[in-house]
Amino acid sequence: MRIEKTKDIILGAMFVSLIAVGAFIKIPVPVVPFTLQFLFTMLAGLLLGPQKGAAAVGVYILLGLAGLPIFAQGGGIGYIFQPSFGYIIGFGAGAYVTGHLAWRVDRPGYGALLAANFAGLAVVYIFGMVYYYAMSNLYLQNPIGPWPLFLYCFLLAVPGDMVLCVVGAVLAKRLLPLVKERRIVC
Repeated sequence: MRIEKTKDIILGAMFVSLIAVGAFIKIPVPVVPFTLQFLFTMLAGLLLGPQKGAAAVGVYILLGLAGLPIFAQGGGIGYIFQPSFGYIIGFGAGAYVTGHLAWRVDRPGYGALLAANFAGLAVVYIFGMVYYYAMSNLYLQNPIGPWPLFLYCFLLAVPGDMVLCVVGAVLAKRLLPLVKERRIVC
């Protein structure tokens, strides 16, 4: 029992670290910054399960809000005023949804993992776009209409994340049996 708790803590800490590193692995694309945060938050949900995966993302968020510069553009409590902070909140909710859907069956196939990833992706984008719209229009007094919001915050950004959904499903299919059966040696 104690060994399993230790492994859970180590795996959770590993995902906190991977998400932080993923914020700085930037793939240059026009207009929208593309990072690997989503891949690691999705994998946290897939491999750790809904509660532990969301908890790992929650720790990452708390560390960033506490001042560690682990978000894509820094850190600190003031980051909540960034329009893109909604995506970070969405990472936690998305990890939970992804993990919940993936862990409903003992050995999910590629299709189930991919469906879970796309559901988590939808959650991330819903949180991100709603927050972006609210912050831009209500707080920053820099109004953005529905079409520009859809174009810049979804249409230009989602193709890369869809590729990450496929990559995440392939990785999870290989790694999930190891994690679920506790065969990972720390």
